[in-house]
Amino acid sequence: MLTRTVSHLAQLASLILVLLSVGCNKESEAIVSIALHPTNDNILYVATNDAVYKSRDGGQLWERFMSFSARRVTTLAIDPQFPATIYAGTMADAVYKSPDGGQHWLPHNVGLKEHVSFINEFVFHPTDHEQIYAATTVGAFYTKDGGREWEERMAGMKEVHIVVSIAIHPRDPRILYAGTTGGIYRSNSAAMGWKKINKGLIPEQELMGGMALGVNVIVFDVVNPDIVYAGTTKGLFRTARRGEQWERIGQSLPDLFVSSILIDPTQPQTLYIGGPGGVWKSPDSGQTWTAINTGLASLNIRTLAMSPRDSRLLYAGTNGSGLYRSTDAGATWTPLPLKAAPAKA
Repeated sequence: MLTRTVSHLAQLASLILVLLSVGCNKESEAIVSIALHPTNDNILYVATNDAVYKSRDGGQLWERFMSFSARRVTTLAIDPQFPATIYAGTMADAVYKSPDGGQHWLPHNVGLKEHVSFINEFVFHPTDHEQIYAATTVGAFYTKDGGREWEERMAGMKEVHIVVSIAIHPRDPRILYAGTTGGIYRSNSAAMGWKKINKGLIPEQELMGGMALGVNVIVFDVVNPDIVYAGTTKGLFRTARRGEQWERIGQSLPDLFVSSILIDPTQPQTLYIGGPGGVWKSPDSGQTWTAINTGLASLNIRTLAMSPRDSRLLYAGTNGSGLYRSTDAGATWTPLPLKAAPAKA
């Protein structure tokens, strides 16, 4: 009973931290998640604290979906092979799926434990779109059938319950990394077993304090997947050895908290990060950084997204002033208010 109580308190603390990072903003001012269509730059979805929005014209006009859940949406993901299919992770209501571009939503929670409620991220298998991994407040889960059934994948991760982020190797889908409130784990067996790989991230004695290091985002280098970047609550880290040794980079950055990382697939040495200190860009794999915040009314960045078709097209979701777009690789940003499209006659 005591173990269960401690676990529930840890989950509650995580939710409080997330809510604080999101902020208590008016509708549309906090952009929680951005999902971009894989082949059509005009189509994108965003989640706010209050609703899910869809644009068909690059963010000029928006359709606001009626609430399909009594809870907030925490993450969105578009099926890379069938982009009319959208997944939404929620706070306190787990997973919803839309087969028709957001017009209708159905719960897809079979196999998820009753107390699996907060979904942090979805990650798709690189060649089989029906295989999906979900990072949740009580661990990693996996589906092989597009969310119809889920199974827990937590072997080797017993002391950690809160999984914040997941990344899958672009060429070897057996290899995954999981970012947690206890550091980073790697699996070489499609998440059937996990190994802690925290060397260089945080001393073990500090980690014992609980929630000492949250790993918000993990990104593979697109050319050499042995190189991996991790954005954490205590800085930006890089490994060139599959996580066996991590090094701190970006010491010149003004804020340690990193909420988002992007890598330019056409120039893999070019990195972008976002966090409470704004958007920053590196031309040399994270050795040097320049602030790229021209046009942003708020520097509190919740999430970043890059067009799969044009790496100069970027979106930034803020915690206080809505959504922004850049068409020049971050040199300038333009606000995109979530204006409703005119009603059809």
